[in-house]
Amino acid sequence: MTVAIPMTSWIEISEERLAANFRAIAQAAGRETVVLAVVKANAYGHGIELCSPALARAGAPWLGVTGASEGARARHALAEAGIAPKDQPRILVMCGFLPQNVEAIAEHALTPVVWTPQQVGWLQGSGTAVHVEIDTGMARQGVHPGAELEDLLAEIDAAELPLDGLLTHFCAAEAAHSELTQTQQRRFESAIAQVRRQGLAPKWVHAGSSSSVDNPAQSSPWLVDLANSVGARAMVRCGIALYGYCSPITGADAASVPSKLRPALRPVMTWKTRVLSLRDLAAGETVGYNATFTAPAPMRLAMLPVGYADGLRRELSGSDARPGGWVIIPSRDGSGPQAETQPAKAEPQAASKAPIVGRVSMNLTMVDITAIPGVRVGDEVVVLGDGITADDHARLAQTIPYEILCAVRVG
Repeated sequence: MTVAIPMTSWIEISEERLAANFRAIAQAAGRETVVLAVVKANAYGHGIELCSPALARAGAPWLGVTGASEGARARHALAEAGIAPKDQPRILVMCGFLPQNVEAIAEHALTPVVWTPQQVGWLQGSGTAVHVEIDTGMARQGVHPGAELEDLLAEIDAAELPLDGLLTHFCAAEAAHSELTQTQQRRFESAIAQVRRQGLAPKWVHAGSSSSVDNPAQSSPWLVDLANSVGARAMVRCGIALYGYCSPITGADAASVPSKLRPALRPVMTWKTRVLSLRDLAAGETVGYNATFTAPAPMRLAMLPVGYADGLRRELSGSDARPGGWVIIPSRDGSGPQAETQPAKAEPQAASKAPIVGRVSMNLTMVDITAIPGVRVGDEVVVLGDGITADDHARLAQTIPYEILCAVRVG
């Protein structure tokens, strides 16, 4: 699957890897736990129109989206892919909604997460099944157990809305033996017990993320047992692992907690561009804004038509003071003065790292190809993928792979 404008840059999405990652998550989660595939934020930058049908074909029974408009996009993509309505996953609207979204929720058979009486009022009389989020410690979305939850459940009953599910979200699922997670689990247990006392029977109880599945110190029969206590199915909501990444397990004893999931994952996105032009530098010449890189010897550079406007972080710049990021570029046997303008006689033989030199600018980046023979204008270059991952970009930019993936803009 490809979204492409070859003059600049494009992404290629591997449906095979996406499906394999989903299967790996399902296996690690266990047979009694359903996996909701999160495609919010445009499938973490991978394209919701591409990934929703692919995950449905892989067997995902639920998709998770940011809002109603994204849910409509996912539903449309499923229909366009020829997936019959009865075979389509259910779609959970995870991040709230406004009154103007109610019509789309009904039209596209979306399931909203609710946590305020106001949200319930907007859905009054629609018969829409809802999932109630319990705030156990994130202080973002969710209703507090106790009187607040009791009032909300009464509002849901009065509005004649089916209570289809209960959920919470952990703030430190990647932390081994986290006391924060244990506290949140106890609070969620109290909310489930309260729902049970009120005679309600949700069909789904869900908590946790990719890290919850990956971290054996957090993944346990706890969720299954909790769901069983109200006759519900257990579910986890996994996003980043679908796309080939997972936060490392943290904490003082992290080294003694082996990852259940990360070794099985492979990146789904490959971000590519093409060599736009070639340039020879003499020793002592500088590259880019503020002349932060100086050629220590004669060099050959390739210019790429990508930069920070496309999502290539400026922190990947290479300078005299520190090395930066790199791209993967093909090499050929032999080169010469006509290599820039004449068709190459040899196909690419191998892929090599080409370091970024100088500042990453808005739309252009220079890379060092001195040691890579036969590079030509028009050659494909891997900006992100095998050999240079979102983890690599995140480490250099001092951020997380989520942000790297979501920031990629092609065109």
